[in-house]
Amino acid sequence: MEKPARYTGGELNSVVKENADVNFALCFADTYEVGMSHLGINILYEVINALPGIWAQRVFCPWTDMIEALRASGEPLCSLESGMPLCDFDIVGINLSYEMCYSNVLAMLDLGMLPVFAKDRRDSDPVVVGGGACTVNPEPIADFFDLFVLGEGEEATRELCTLYARHKKGGFSRGAFLRDAAALEGVYVPSFYEPVYNEDGTIREIAVRREGAPAVVKKRIVENFDAEQTVQKPVLPYINTVHDRCTLEIMRGCPRGCRFCQAGFAMRPVRERRAETVRAAARNVIAATGYDEISLSSLSSGDYSQIDELVSGLVEEFSAQRVSVSLPSLRIDSFEKDLAAGLQKVRKTGLTFAPEAGSQRLRDVINKNISREEILAAVVRAFESGVSTVKLYFMIGLPTETVEDLDGIADMVKSIREAFYSVPKEKRRGFLNITVSASCFVPKACTPFMWEAQDTIETLTQKQQYLRGKLKIKGVKFNYHDASTSFLEAVLARGDRRLAPALLAAYQNGAVMDAWYEFFSLERYMEAFRACGIDPAFYANRERAADEVMPFEHLDCRISKAFLRRERDRAYEQKTTKECRQQCNMCGIQEFCGFAK
Repeated sequence: MEKPARYTGGELNSVVKENADVNFALCFADTYEVGMSHLGINILYEVINALPGIWAQRVFCPWTDMIEALRASGEPLCSLESGMPLCDFDIVGINLSYEMCYSNVLAMLDLGMLPVFAKDRRDSDPVVVGGGACTVNPEPIADFFDLFVLGEGEEATRELCTLYARHKKGGFSRGAFLRDAAALEGVYVPSFYEPVYNEDGTIREIAVRREGAPAVVKKRIVENFDAEQTVQKPVLPYINTVHDRCTLEIMRGCPRGCRFCQAGFAMRPVRERRAETVRAAARNVIAATGYDEISLSSLSSGDYSQIDELVSGLVEEFSAQRVSVSLPSLRIDSFEKDLAAGLQKVRKTGLTFAPEAGSQRLRDVINKNISREEILAAVVRAFESGVSTVKLYFMIGLPTETVEDLDGIADMVKSIREAFYSVPKEKRRGFLNITVSASCFVPKACTPFMWEAQDTIETLTQKQQYLRGKLKIKGVKFNYHDASTSFLEAVLARGDRRLAPALLAAYQNGAVMDAWYEFFSLERYMEAFRACGIDPAFYANRERAADEVMPFEHLDCRISKAFLRRERDRAYEQKTTKECRQQCNMCGIQEFCGFAK
C-alpha cells in the first residue's frame, strides 16, 4: 500500500469500547487524510462515543491500491478501531461533504459487503444514514440510503442512536425503526416519498407514500450552539493530513448572503461560541495532541463579534509554546492590521481573500458587498504587517458575467501587485507571491441562483484560457478548476432520483475518487447517462422556471423560497442586500436568530 498508516488504526486518542450495545460506523467518503481533517467527523466521533453503550468507529474510503487489494482478496472494508467489517455494524453513517464523493459512497457500500440499494437490505443489514452538506439535495443518491439527517447532526445523531438501541433490545425491525425515525425532527426517510414527473421530465409533485410521514422535512438546528459539545480530544493521525492542526469552530452560519453560496444560506442562523469556550477547547486540544497551530473555523471568521479578543488571547496564551493562530476564512472588509500582526507573531503565513468577481457590477450581482477600494486597502494593510503571500479566490461563469468582468479580475491582480510595491521597503518582507484561483460557478439548492443555468463546459474552458492569457504576470500563479468536474457537480447538485442508476453504472465502470483529478473521467459518466437515457444538460445547463417543482421541494432548509426568489430578482437589478446583522431581511429563519424586527 502507498500509505499503510491509512488502515492501521491505533492512533493516540482513538476510542475503544468493550461490548457496545450499538456499533456505529462513522464513514467519510474520501481518503483518511481528507476525512481526518474534517471537523464534522471529529465532532461526531466525540458526540457518539460520549453516549453509554454506543461505539463510533471510523471508516474511510480506501485509496485505489487498497480497493484493488480488497477486491482481489475478497476481504470486506473494515473499521480502524476494531477491524469490524462494515456489514456487521448496526448503523453506517456516511458524511456527504461534496457531490463528487458519490462514487466513493458506492465503493464503500460495495466493499463493505452491504446491498447498495436500500430496498434490498434486510433487518440484519446495517441502517445506512447520510448527513452533511449534500443533504440539502440528496435525491440523486436517495435510493442508496435508508435515511438522511438534514442540517446539524449532533442532537439528531444522539436521538437516532438512542432510538436504535431501544429497537434493537426489542427485536429489530427495519420498517418499524424507519417509521419512528421519521418522526424525529430533521430525519428524512426517502422510501416514504416518491417524485411524480411531467411529460417534459420536470417534476409534478413529491408524493408522500407512507401514512404519518411529514409532507415537508425541516432541517435540524442546534439552537444553543455555545453549549453544544466541542472537539476536546481529537484522534491524532500517524501521517500528515490535509489540515494537520487544531481546528476550533467559533461560529455557525454567515450573515453576509452571497447569492452563490449554499453554505451561507443552508447553515443559517448565525450563532457564536463565547471566546472563553473556544479558549478552553484550545487548551484541551493542544494538551491532548501537541499541535502547533490553532485554526479558527467558520464561514466568515471576521464577522465573529469577539475576534480581536479571541485572537489576542490565544496568541498571548500559546505563543510561548510556539503555537500559531490562523484564520482560513477572513473577509477582506473585516481585515485589520493589528489582527494580521497578531496572526504573524509566531509564524509568518500568507493571507487568503475572496473577492469572487473582478468588477463592482458583478460583485453587486452576487451581493459580495465589498468595493475595489476596500479590497486594495485591506491588502495594503496586509503588506504593511509583513505579509508577502496572498491567495485570491474568484469565480467564473456567474450569472450575467461578461468579458469585462473577466478583465476586471486581471486588473485587480495588477492593482494588488502595484500596491505591494507602493509600500515602503522597510515595511515589506520577502518577495511578492500572488496565487489566483478561479472556480466554476455551480448552481446549488437553497441559494438565490438555484434557478440559473450553468455555462457549458466549452464556455467555461474558453473563459479559463482567456484569463490564463491575461494573468501572465510576474509573481502571479493562476489555478483553475476543471470545467468537466464542475459540470458533473452541477448535474448532481440539482439532480433527482433518476440519476441513481447512472451513478451506479459509472461506478461499475470504474468511477471512484472523482474529486481527484487523476481519476476523474467525464466520459465514463457520459456513457452511463447515455445508457440510462439521461440528458445531463437537462440538469446542469437549463434555467428553471420560477414555479418549477424542485427535486428537493419537500426538504426544508428553513430559508423561504420567496426570499430566495426576491434575492435573485435583486441580483438582476444589481441591488445589494445588507447583511442580516445590520437589518433582518426576513429570510424565513428569523425566529431562530433573534434579529427579526
